Amino acid sequence: MTDEPQPRSFLFPPVIRFLLIANGVVFVLQLVAFETLLVHFALWPVGTPDVIEQNGDLVWVPAFQVWQLVTYGFLHGGLLHLFINLFAMWMLGVQLENAWGSRLFAIYYFFCVLGAGLIQLVVASYGVAGTEIYPTIGASGGVFGILLAFGMMFPNQRLVFILIPVPIRAKYFVIAYGAFELFAGITGTIAGVAHFAHLGGMFFGFLLIQYWRGRLPIKPSRRVFWW
Repeated sequence: MTDEPQPRSFLFPPVIRFLLIANGVVFVLQLVAFETLLVHFALWPVGTPDVIEQNGDLVWVPAFQVWQLVTYGFLHGGLLHLFINLFAMWMLGVQLENAWGSRLFAIYYFFCVLGAGLIQLVVASYGVAGTEIYPTIGASGGVFGILLAFGMMFPNQRLVFILIPVPIRAKYFVIAYGAFELFAGITGTIAGVAHFAHLGGMFFGFLLIQYWRGRLPIKPSRRVFWW
């Protein structure tokens, strides 16, 4: 797969198509085996005790496994959660995959998912000593990485946020959304949302783009991006 822009534009390029189908299939499986998938494939914190006391009962806590750093990105908490992530993934990711090529886009997406998971592990570890032990699920880390890359590559393209139907340039949208996620993560606004995982996806995406551009101390064998 070439690193140069693809000459043709696809509505459902290969990696986006795979991600949409895979996430949809896993969601169907969740309808019949949610607990099993959650135990083995959601992202559980590192260093948790085997059991915790919760509401007077002893509750078994699943252990962290390294594959969870990828598999958690294919699980979702509900149909709305799935739809929002997949719609954003398709809407923004199609242009990136068409521009970068499928190989680079796949590497970038899963790097962001992995990075978001690592950040979430650090944040979730603060709850290990108490009873706030919970798994993380969702493709949002990868989606926020896509959002960051879209804002960097198409900074002046206008986006419309569903709740605020006013066109906003992508670069300002990314900055505003990132600032909100940081505020929400620090203040605990909107409980149950992995805000720092979202930021982790953006941060790791930024690092990878800068590496590919040759702007980090560690240089790639050749520059990947032409922009």
